[in-house]
Amino acid sequence: MKENKYDDPDFFANYGNMPRSVEGLNAAGEWQVLQQMLPDFEGKSVLDLGCGFGWHCIYAKQQGAKRVVGIDLSAKMLERAKMKSAGLGIEYLQMAIEDIDFSKGEFDVVISSLAFHYVKDFDLICRKINHCLKPGGHFIFSQEHPVFTCRPEQDWYVDEAGNRLHWPLDHYQEEGIRHTSFLGHTVTKYHRTLETVFNALIDAHFSLRRLSEPKPSEETLAAYPEMKDEKRRPIFLMAAVIKEN
Repeated sequence: MKENKYDDPDFFANYGNMPRSVEGLNAAGEWQVLQQMLPDFEGKSVLDLGCGFGWHCIYAKQQGAKRVVGIDLSAKMLERAKMKSAGLGIEYLQMAIEDIDFSKGEFDVVISSLAFHYVKDFDLICRKINHCLKPGGHFIFSQEHPVFTCRPEQDWYVDEAGNRLHWPLDHYQEEGIRHTSFLGHTVTKYHRTLETVFNALIDAHFSLRRLSEPKPSEETLAAYPEMKDEKRRPIFLMAAVIKEN
């Protein structure tokens, strides 16, 4: 399923008001960790899958990338990305991540931020990414953590006063579609276990370089105190892998 909620006017407006949409990477709680997992971009060809507003594309260009290509299914996302990166020479293509068909060894680096939980066939994506990466190329991605995606409710258990008691874990081993609520809309996501995620990478001939289940930094919590409960359970899973020669 290639669902495009981001071109819904109401959904897009709500997304555009999120701190990470307004203020960019520094307002993303996971950015400080993800940034440390990225390779040197100087002179590299970079592909961003699910580029959204183009923040990671812009960062790659600012760090000296020779070529940057951003992929997104949403026309509204790409329109905003082009506005924010005007003059940087970034290429944007409107397509689903599953439909990429680049040449063998076309890129040095592939990145993806919080997109793969919307993709049904992660195995296929891993194989396609491996194909378009040069030997020794870097693949870095973040996605919603399986602890977060396992239940469609994606919410805390609370007491009668609304105080958060704990984060429930259930149906973890039952992979597949989850219809969740996000920004006032029903959104289709896909739940996969950690085992499935990392075996897909192994089967596609990637070697693990770094793994992270990040929590907000103290600086982020000082700026966004409403994120304090993000230290109580993992919401993101991030990995940096290298294509085997």
